[in-house]
Amino acid sequence: MTARDAFLTTPTATEHTLQNDHLNWLEDESISILREVFGSFERPAILCSCGKDSLVVLHLAMKAAAPGKLPVPIVHIDTGHNFPEVIAFREYLVQKHGLNLIVGHLDDSIKKGSIVLADANESRNPHQTITLLETIEANRFDAMVGGARRDEEKARAKERVFSHRDSFGQWQPRAQRPELWNLYNTRIAQGENFRVFPISNWTELDVWNYIAREEIELPSIYYTHQREVIERNGMLYAANRFTPPKEGEEVRRMMVRYRTVGDANLTAAVESDADTVEKIVNEIAAVRITERGATRGDDKVSEAAMEDRKKEGYF
Repeated sequence: MTARDAFLTTPTATEHTLQNDHLNWLEDESISILREVFGSFERPAILCSCGKDSLVVLHLAMKAAAPGKLPVPIVHIDTGHNFPEVIAFREYLVQKHGLNLIVGHLDDSIKKGSIVLADANESRNPHQTITLLETIEANRFDAMVGGARRDEEKARAKERVFSHRDSFGQWQPRAQRPELWNLYNTRIAQGENFRVFPISNWTELDVWNYIAREEIELPSIYYTHQREVIERNGMLYAANRFTPPKEGEEVRRMMVRYRTVGDANLTAAVESDADTVEKIVNEIAAVRITERGATRGDDKVSEAAMEDRKKEGYF
């Protein structure tokens, strides 16, 4: 190799090193937060939708607990409107790692009358808050760890890492505590709890670079696949029993993938040929809108949709 060749290859090596150092810093911060949770709370749990963010959090939590086993259960709030691939992956994950899984079923809340649907086919997404709060109360959880990031949505941009919730499970902006120098006040009164977000400072691109580096497994719907879709409100929804085509809508078979995991009737796909993590990283590096802004119908109800749900107890 000539001196000129060495000079030209140096920026690539430097860029790779800086990126790796950046991911190491984010990983160290997240693991520190998770160990704070394990040491500060009596009954913490990890909310896991089996989306990419919650799977990164789960991976970090297992690293934080190593060489021991994960000391806390994982919780999934099952609306009954999930993608089959995600539920299958959840069962595979539990079996592979021997995880303690607790499932809060929205159908159970409907049966006991705490949730009343106006229509059998309506979206269940707004109702999952009730099932979440019931699951927290039934298991006496005092901290719920999740994969929310500040870059996702403006209501989450001002969220604390340790987000205090009152005895009704609600988020009160004025009750949030300062987090100076990464020092966290984890004291709570009876009935209160915290929602903890260890990857708050990560971006979607950070998440995918970390998935690539750590070789984290994901549900197949994150990679390009052929699916029947309908275009509605400028987004591509899967044509299934939850989102049947309306009059005048054309069902098309396209190569798509999902950037985020949510209810099958609210989460849209994006047209893509990215069938590897590396291709997804390149794809995400070129986009200028977050996955929630681009593909989540539940966030388009109003400008303050996310903040309104947080105040009601949503994660």
